Amino acid sequence: MNAMNDGTAPHTHYLAQTHEVINVSCELAGYNAYTQDQALREAVQREGAAWADADLQRFGQYCGAADTLEQGALANKFAPELETHDRFGHRIDLVKFHPAYHQFMRAAIEQGLHASPWTDPRAGAHVARAAGNYLHTQAEAGHGCPVTMTFAAIPTLRLQPDLAAQWEPKITARAYDPRNVPMADKQGLTIGMAMTEKQGGSDVRANTTHAYPVGQAGPGQTYELVGHKYFVSAPMCDAFLTLAQTPKGLSCFLLPRWRPDGTKNPLQVIRLKKKMGNVSNASSETELRGALAWMVGEEGRGVANIIEMVAMTRFDCMVGSSSGMRMALSQALHHCAHRSAFGKLLSEQPLMQNVLADLALESEAAMALSMRMARALDERGASRHEELLTRLMTAVGKYWICKRTPQHAYEAMECIGGSGVMEDSMMPRLFRESPVNAIWEGSGNVQCLDVLRAMGRHPEVVQAFFDELRATQGQNRHLDAQVSALAQELKDPQEQQYRARHVVERMALAMQASLLLRGAPAFVADAFCASRLDQQGSFHYGTLPRGVDAAAIIARATPLLD
Repeated sequence: MNAMNDGTAPHTHYLAQTHEVINVSCELAGYNAYTQDQALREAVQREGAAWADADLQRFGQYCGAADTLEQGALANKFAPELETHDRFGHRIDLVKFHPAYHQFMRAAIEQGLHASPWTDPRAGAHVARAAGNYLHTQAEAGHGCPVTMTFAAIPTLRLQPDLAAQWEPKITARAYDPRNVPMADKQGLTIGMAMTEKQGGSDVRANTTHAYPVGQAGPGQTYELVGHKYFVSAPMCDAFLTLAQTPKGLSCFLLPRWRPDGTKNPLQVIRLKKKMGNVSNASSETELRGALAWMVGEEGRGVANIIEMVAMTRFDCMVGSSSGMRMALSQALHHCAHRSAFGKLLSEQPLMQNVLADLALESEAAMALSMRMARALDERGASRHEELLTRLMTAVGKYWICKRTPQHAYEAMECIGGSGVMEDSMMPRLFRESPVNAIWEGSGNVQCLDVLRAMGRHPEVVQAFFDELRATQGQNRHLDAQVSALAQELKDPQEQQYRARHVVERMALAMQASLLLRGAPAFVADAFCASRLDQQGSFHYGTLPRGVDAAAIIARATPLLD
């Protein structure tokens, strides 16, 4: 009998049909990143920026659009490239970016993420900007570096009014111009920062770059700088705030890429750094070979003069890491809402619910603290309490939120499983990005030492901290116990540096718990307090105690496609 006709052989049309694609997720794209984030919308309202809701809805639609997310992938797939000379041998120090990177820069600047609190300083301005930053960074994080530095440069530049009058109008303009041309030929400018040197790192007082006066010395005067800057992020910015030594000590300078006469300033890019994350943004090693610069503020007070810029960039590190948490959480929630195992959706299985809800608590707490600090920035000029809170909690929040992000990204990746480590998904990029903010603008130890410095120099910051927590006194036994223990611990003068991380961690958790008790639903706030403030708790995600309404927490946080 013919084997093909005996009833045992397969029909030929089955031979190429190996499987049907079932039980898989889909791209989280084509959704409104703002309207689908209930916790963020509530925070914007709560912290004083309700007037920005309509604009944030529009921007959220852009940030969650499929094309925007695809451009984010492209900006990181095609890294910037350095051309030190043109083909004729002229020094150009030109960094070329993929067009997707320029799209993000243009969108950020047109949205005002680089300057809106300075150009429109109304109540809630910092909150609205932080919310926009939080949304845009979810799609692409690298462009945030030059946007942040441009934003943060204004308070320092204003220490030198003559320079501010000349530069600020173009810095704050909502015009992005990436051309490598002098300031006079551009409508919009971006500002970078060049502080770190290889021998000192965070210890900028060890810098060896020197500044030599061209004529008269002093604030606002021209100098020539000679030295080597080991980390200069966004080298295509139009000018940089930097530090250099003068006879009176470390001083602050504004260093442009072009001299006023239209010739190229000898700020020479030696190489681009090979980073594990933040790929779309160029970071460089740069030599200053007599580069022209203007002194900003009082001579010898460089650190004090630039510290406001550093404080603002640290705040944006909080927002950026919170944003990374939100996107990692969104990816995990979206996947688990579509993928089934053992006869049930992953998001409906108790153990996975424990993990997802725990990740959601961490994300909302990080965002809530970031937005509260945005309100403190808005109100600090009129409130001593807000000023003190800003001084202390920026360092506390920067330490804790940025420190928690890498583990959060990893756990979200594990929720997705094998597909989460594939390079054609967003998760590897989020994971590589996750440690960046913890290291940039002062590592964890630097933040903790800054907290100790603030409490030592300005003891009233401690009182402001406890005054803030008093708003929720008696509402949760776990928080009450934490606050009481903290009060005793802060009175202990022994081995303060050795204990600093432990103390700062407990301060961050207490503040996050208090904020959630004030602004989040009870099922969120109570779960956070029970899981984070109980000394028997675990810092591994997925260990929430009994009694937590995990399903409600997950439903609150899950983004839905339009």
